[in-house]
Amino acid sequence: MSRAAIHTDAAPAAIGTYSQAIRHNDTVYVSGQIPLDPATGEVVSEEIGAQINQVFENLRNVAEAAGSDLAKALKVTVFLTDLSHFAQVNEVMAQYFSEPYPARAAVEVAGLPKGVQVEADAVLSI
Repeated sequence: MSRAAIHTDAAPAAIGTYSQAIRHNDTVYVSGQIPLDPATGEVVSEEIGAQINQVFENLRNVAEAAGSDLAKALKVTVFLTDLSHFAQVNEVMAQYFSEPYPARAAVEVAGLPKGVQVEADAVLSI
């Protein structure tokens, strides 16, 4: 296999000219996921904890659709509009990942799509 687009209805549809993920050989590149409910396309909540949880649910669902899972995550990048929520990211990530944890970057940004507070993407192995 060289390159294949991944799509699942268990995560929000791509909003634009990108795929939910691309699988290339034994690596999956998951596009940034924001806290949208896949069924409605709406932001799940204004509450940051609920937003963080939905982001990782969406990442997990795309990973599984690609034939991988979050246990095989190599790198995760988290984008926050307020880095003071970083401790909550760690709490939620502990529910989705186990040691050895993936490499990670956390970046504070001025804004995210649909006014959400958090977005994350991932690179996984198969």
